[in-house]
Amino acid sequence: MRPRNQIVQDAFHAAGVEAEIRLLDEHARTATLAAEQLGCPVGAISNSLVFLADGEPLLVMASGAARVDTDVIAAAVGAGTVTKASADQVRAATGQVIGGVAPAGHPAPLRTLVDEDLRAFEEVWAAGGTPDSIVPLTFEDLLRVTGGEVVRVR
Repeated sequence: MRPRNQIVQDAFHAAGVEAEIRLLDEHARTATLAAEQLGCPVGAISNSLVFLADGEPLLVMASGAARVDTDVIAAAVGAGTVTKASADQVRAATGQVIGGVAPAGHPAPLRTLVDEDLRAFEEVWAAGGTPDSIVPLTFEDLLRVTGGEVVRVR
């Protein structure tokens, strides 16, 4: 396990979540690639998307089957504007690269929204801090590790 994965793993354990990060044979930078490697529905992939809500980083854990609507997100958080963060902004907020952003293990806690559609899956899969890592979680574990608010994202 790489140092970045260990930071994420430690954050899970600190939150009382015993899920273990797995390294994949190939990167899984998209929900479709991850679902293909895991043999699960694309909707069970929990994409970690970073936005700026009135300039502040906001993590959205969205079902891989969802296309996030920034107007819906803005209404959910009471923001005037919500824009997608740049690669540099993602790295600054999370310490991780796009395609590998985990729900935890960031330099500072991030306000997090969790897509209500993920509740439909017994197991969801999130990145483990690098594009070639993944971690299986229950919906409840995802909420516990992120401290997230359950919302509609589209």
